[in-house]
Amino acid sequence: MLFLPILIPFAAGILGIFFWSKPHIQRWVTLVAMLALLVASVLIFNTVLTDGIQAVQSGNWVAPIGITIVVDLMSAILVMTAALLGSAVAIYSFGAIDDGRAAFGYFPLLSFLLMGICGAFVTGDMFNLYVWFEVMLISSFVLLALGGERNQLEGALKYMTINLISSMIFLIGLGILYSVVGTLNMADIAVALPDVANQGMVTPLAMLFMTAFGIKAAMFPLYFWLPASYHTPPPVISAIFAGLLTKVGIYTLTRMFTLIFIHQIEFTHTVLLVMSGFTMFFGVLGAVAQNEIRRILSFHSISQIGYMMMGLGLYSVMGLAGAIIYMVHHSIVKANLFLISGVIEHLGDTDSLKKIGGYYKNYPLLAILFALSAFALAGIPPLSGFWAKFAVVRAGLELESLWIVGVALLVGLLTTFSMTKIWAKGFWKPAPDTYTVSPTARGPVSMLFPIAVLVVVTMAMGIFFEPIYQVAEMAAEQLLDPSQYIAAVNPVEFIGSDH
Repeated sequence: MLFLPILIPFAAGILGIFFWSKPHIQRWVTLVAMLALLVASVLIFNTVLTDGIQAVQSGNWVAPIGITIVVDLMSAILVMTAALLGSAVAIYSFGAIDDGRAAFGYFPLLSFLLMGICGAFVTGDMFNLYVWFEVMLISSFVLLALGGERNQLEGALKYMTINLISSMIFLIGLGILYSVVGTLNMADIAVALPDVANQGMVTPLAMLFMTAFGIKAAMFPLYFWLPASYHTPPPVISAIFAGLLTKVGIYTLTRMFTLIFIHQIEFTHTVLLVMSGFTMFFGVLGAVAQNEIRRILSFHSISQIGYMMMGLGLYSVMGLAGAIIYMVHHSIVKANLFLISGVIEHLGDTDSLKKIGGYYKNYPLLAILFALSAFALAGIPPLSGFWAKFAVVRAGLELESLWIVGVALLVGLLTTFSMTKIWAKGFWKPAPDTYTVSPTARGPVSMLFPIAVLVVVTMAMGIFFEPIYQVAEMAAEQLLDPSQYIAAVNPVEFIGSDH
């Protein structure tokens, strides 16, 4: 069952290629696959929640020789989130993706992208993590460029260039790591690393991986590629990118700095905490300065990444639990805001706040859906964003890290300001004379339905926060006790063995 998050989207991508000349079949194949992935992810989550961390060795090769698939609670939660967003985007794409992009492989590429994302979440091997990153990179680059518009190609080249640099740094780090410990199995590395002779190599190696994964997570000062590219493709592609791609970077940072690089927490996690503050602050400043909805949302993706890094940097049960909840909350809310921006562009051909207006009067349902998503992003109670912020802020207060708490609260206020700006200029003020809003025009049901579903999920996360936090707390406790992960991968062969 643990292979299903990889096999289901892989099969959908292959079937989509077989039906290359029939985009309407590709649409349904992708939708069925995403719904099947959602069901499988729920079953896996329930298994991990009930029976603990699960692991399987491909080809029946014992660890650390074979390829290991490992799913703990954090992995299970993120796979389930990816499946939910994949299903929402597949439905939305029925009305949002034109026949031209569909004919050039949009739906198979979406499936392969989900395969790479899920593969990164469940792999227990560092080299295979690199492979899944490359699957994601290839798929996302083609999706960015799909359509061949000038701004798309410019954004895609920037995105590809900086991510190739990140991959190169990652691969160099893998080579050095293998030379130091002689293995790339994550659990095996965790056992072997404390015993290596040259401990002076460990901290520079940790910084190397922090740089590689920090680029992919859009961490300060390595975030400039994100706002240069995320606003260029169709909004539905921006939605899946903003919802999931940076979360893979945060996931890998969390995995590495709770399982492997925990030798010098005072230094490494302080660096993460300081970088989280800069990421929050400069990301939200960029958002405040923008006047196009998708550019604002792109910069907010950066600032919200800072909150997740904050939870990791605090390195406590509450901090990590808050970071996990924040990853889920932000994936859903940010993807939904991009989907809403897609409806706005569908109705009015632009998302510039200087050119649009009157959406509250003419499209009250769309206005309500936007308001709930925007308030959730800003952290207004009782929506999911409030509780996610509450958890990481309280963790900071408990550890007396008052400066990062102050930054988090300030960024929350600025986030509220920029979301209010979208509401005031795009929805509340009358439409300019040069901009015509027809009250009879409507977004396709296939576009509005997944938005409404994601809003309901966001509200449910806020209303039923207590059981959600309890699960996140269990996931955080697993992260803070690496022995559980190590024992699940291989309880006999290499625990305590001579490396």
